[in-house]
Amino acid sequence: MHIIGSDPTSRTAGQYARATVTRLRLRTLVTLGVLAVATASLGRLFGLHSGLFISSEVALLVSMFVISRYVLPLLDRRDRGATGEEQVGGLLDGLADGEWRVMHDVSFGRGNVDHVLVGPAGVFTVETKSHPGPVRVGQVHGRTLSQAQAQRRAIEQVTGVNVEPLLVFSRAWVDRPMARRKGVRVLPARMLSGYLARGGEMLSREEIDRVHGLLETALSDHEAHARRQ
Repeated sequence: MHIIGSDPTSRTAGQYARATVTRLRLRTLVTLGVLAVATASLGRLFGLHSGLFISSEVALLVSMFVISRYVLPLLDRRDRGATGEEQVGGLLDGLADGEWRVMHDVSFGRGNVDHVLVGPAGVFTVETKSHPGPVRVGQVHGRTLSQAQAQRRAIEQVTGVNVEPLLVFSRAWVDRPMARRKGVRVLPARMLSGYLARGGEMLSREEIDRVHGLLETALSDHEAHARRQ
């Protein structure tokens, strides 16, 4: 997923997730507002005992129940997810002052990668999770690992270099930090910067700029194609 109309090479951390939360909140408020106004209007026009008024009142009550039972919990999860991406993105943006290139909300049309890093230690994708944990590496859901691997393959296809997928928990305690499961390294956010700093010298400055340029070009081309659709 992507946000048409924004610069795909300079998005902020959690931009898509935060926009989704805002959009869902607005739709929820509009839905409740429309139902409330319609109910009041029908009551005035046909009386409080009319079938139309009673039906609209029932619809309003049902909508309030559905929103409280399903929509509000969904909004809460989405909001925590956006906050987690923003938190991790803030840590990574600190690396961008040096030799690292950091990109957020990277999308080529099939889902989005929370963060992509290109630096001396290599190329990394970062999938951020925000639930509080604790997290046991051996029990991380297979779908989450498959998502991280799919993100790795997408970036490798664009850059032609090996990519390491990272699964980063913004709030959780991880029982075996830095351990890998099915090729995905799992770690808490507090250890992310240190892990990247200890990665050694895998890419030269020229290679960093080249890989980053390939990503920028691919993102711009995808955005231009999406605009034409």
